[in-house]
Amino acid sequence: MSLKSEVDKWYEISLKAHKYYEGKIEVIPKVPIEKLIYFAVWYTPGVAEPSRAISKNKDLSFEITSRWNMIAVVTDGTRVLGLGNIGPEASYPVMEGKALIFKFLGGVDAVPLPIRARDADDFVETVKKLEPAFGGINLEDIESPKCFYILERLRKEMEIPVWHDDQQGTATATLAGLINALKIVGKKISDVSIALIGAGASNIPTYRLLVKMGANPKNMYLVDTKGILHAERDDIDKLRFENPWKYQIAIESNGEMRRGGIKEAMEGVDVVIAASRPGPGVIKKEWVARMNKDAIVFALANPVPEIWPWEAKEAGARVVATGRSDFPNQINNSLAFPSIFRGALDVRAKTITDEMAIRAAETLARFAEEKGIHEDYIIPTMEEYEVYIRVAVAVAEKAMEQGVARISKSRSELEERAREIIEKTREKYATLIRAGLIKDIVQL
Repeated sequence: MSLKSEVDKWYEISLKAHKYYEGKIEVIPKVPIEKLIYFAVWYTPGVAEPSRAISKNKDLSFEITSRWNMIAVVTDGTRVLGLGNIGPEASYPVMEGKALIFKFLGGVDAVPLPIRARDADDFVETVKKLEPAFGGINLEDIESPKCFYILERLRKEMEIPVWHDDQQGTATATLAGLINALKIVGKKISDVSIALIGAGASNIPTYRLLVKMGANPKNMYLVDTKGILHAERDDIDKLRFENPWKYQIAIESNGEMRRGGIKEAMEGVDVVIAASRPGPGVIKKEWVARMNKDAIVFALANPVPEIWPWEAKEAGARVVATGRSDFPNQINNSLAFPSIFRGALDVRAKTITDEMAIRAAETLARFAEEKGIHEDYIIPTMEEYEVYIRVAVAVAEKAMEQGVARISKSRSELEERAREIIEKTREKYATLIRAGLIKDIVQL
């Protein structure tokens, strides 16, 4: 079967499944409501008293309503997967899928919320108005560089965690994989040279996290559609005003002022992290062959990586990762966002800092290391649900340490809380499956 027909097969199955199930999530009660008298408790007249209490103390909304575990998955639909600007309505299946993963892997209740607000300031003001209803905001599929501006403003102006998964989630998972890949090849992050292929939502925050972890900016080369960034590029003044995030990297990276494109950026480097456009052929075998000994190649474009993993191996790469689950070493942000929000919500954090993301990456890497890392296993898979509990605890502890948590808990309390929520979610799901209330997809 050709690659195209293999991918087309999943498109056809997915459309059929979406029609059959009429969406992927729903809201069901979690309190007893089968008797008429219960309506007096959960609705009128009883519900007036919780509302009165919250009017006197807004933080009570995190204790006596579902806000403590409720987030919004917000997009303007301007950069949806590899489909581009398809609009908010067409983005709904993706946002709903995100909400499904939030619930299944992290026990987080998430509401898909595409909004018609393409202007950045209009988008920011709209999201800010949602704050009373949610414990956190997950931004999704927003075009670059607008996404950087939106995230920066909302992180400053809201008192609940705001996270852009295309930026921070991918960067966290990438860092986790790289930590263990470097252990396998026996190199230190402070010593290696790194080529970052693609300068969009993923690689700019990845650059930032790598530098915070100790990577030397002078040994890093970021490549966009016009070539390697450097301080003397023809468009440097334009970048300063139109994309200050990329401009900053141009100024501080590439100490040797290397010129050229992907080929030149990869020359002699230890690591390449590509998050650019679907391949194959974006990265060529001969370019991998000219990397340093024991090269590390992360080709993360979906559905087809910039270079096939076997091609990278044939060219001499020691460790190869992609974004696909059918190849070893899948680097996927689903490993990060459910548990990072689980930890942030469990201590009612006001934000998610870069340091919390780094702690999550370190915990992911340590989990895999304890199980035994090798060239085809540098990061856990999404089937290893115990790692989500571990990461949630680590993130919550970092939030308390940095003073961004509203409440404090012991490690045992955090673990018990995260385990209870995540395992109960899985138990409820299994019960519905056993009862036949959720039909298996193979019945289609």
